Amino acid sequence: MQQVLCGIDVLLAHPPAWKQARIGLVTNHAACTKNFVPVRQALLDAGFRVVRLFSPEHGLDTTGVDGTEMLDTVDVLTRLPVTSLYGARLAPDAQNLADIDVVLFDIPDIGCRFYTYLWTMTHVMEACAQQGKRMVIADRPNPLSGRLDLAEGPLLDELHNSSFIGRWEMPVRHSCTLGELARYFKSGSSSPILRERAYDFTMEVIACEGWARPLFYPEWNVSFVPTSPAIPCFEAALLYPGLGLLEATNVSEGRGTATPFRIAGAPWMDHIRTARQLNEMQQHGVVARPVTFKPTEGKYAGQDCNGVMFHVMDRTAFRPVSYGWQLIRLIQRLHPGKFEWAAYPTYVNRQGTRHLDLLTGLSGAEALIAGNGSVEACTAAGDWQARVAPYLLYGEG
Repeated sequence: MQQVLCGIDVLLAHPPAWKQARIGLVTNHAACTKNFVPVRQALLDAGFRVVRLFSPEHGLDTTGVDGTEMLDTVDVLTRLPVTSLYGARLAPDAQNLADIDVVLFDIPDIGCRFYTYLWTMTHVMEACAQQGKRMVIADRPNPLSGRLDLAEGPLLDELHNSSFIGRWEMPVRHSCTLGELARYFKSGSSSPILRERAYDFTMEVIACEGWARPLFYPEWNVSFVPTSPAIPCFEAALLYPGLGLLEATNVSEGRGTATPFRIAGAPWMDHIRTARQLNEMQQHGVVARPVTFKPTEGKYAGQDCNGVMFHVMDRTAFRPVSYGWQLIRLIQRLHPGKFEWAAYPTYVNRQGTRHLDLLTGLSGAEALIAGNGSVEACTAAGDWQARVAPYLLYGEG
């Protein structure tokens, strides 16, 4: 197994000149050192002067229900005040940053555009630019690898579909680390909207050591730390860029079960036929298996559901976004009159409208997915690799 040090481990091994500066730490409980010590505790134990914590969606403890407002609190582990960035504010305000010299960001990502920790980072970047604060990003590997040939679109149309689950033009599966994306966004070259923003502030990315772009999470870490309630394992993270699209339908994506984002189903689904036809499509790297389940929350809570479970046999061949489009097309075709598109209310989209457009980044996405057009054309990543190339921190190994 490849030995990898995340940015926080590098930082702890080589204390910086700003160690005794007043530090505001943007983090959650999934952010751990190589020995699984919570980052906030490790920094305090090492003598760093952390004075305030900021937390993203799901809260500091990562247990908050998807899309639910998180409140300010006090950390039971460190007794530090915690300012929520998924509630009354999405970014620190001037008062939050008044007594802070350095903002340190360390939150694990899962490599998908509509996973919100990425966008919390961009709001923090903007706040640091506006308030003249130094920002340091402790980078972490992309668990889905950094292979840009595995990136999948579509590219987000930010003029019509910008939201907190996708602000700027980029593909669904981006194959970058958050540190690389921060460098790309700060450059101002990434979008027409960004070019109009003031991003003249001091930002440093502490790179990982030992990680190379071809490596998936199981190749450098033996134990996956759940990043949120519905991403308890690596396979859920790998399937999420495709099965996440089910949020915009009346098909359960497995929330409220032991296997979220690894199953899809509904009481009305012909699961045996669905699984058989999925396998007949011969999508590379994945096998579908009929199952039954009963969610405890979310869609069909307390109801028996017929569903399909997905087993990724070859993570280097599997294309989750394309598979998600194919899955929804098939379910809709096999269940006329039962399959429906659905709203998905969250704190940042109270009515839950146009959720599929916001997930895919495309206007009229329902018609595109339900149509007969080429899935490959709709999920292409365009010139993404060329765009981000100047800002990459890691090679092929």
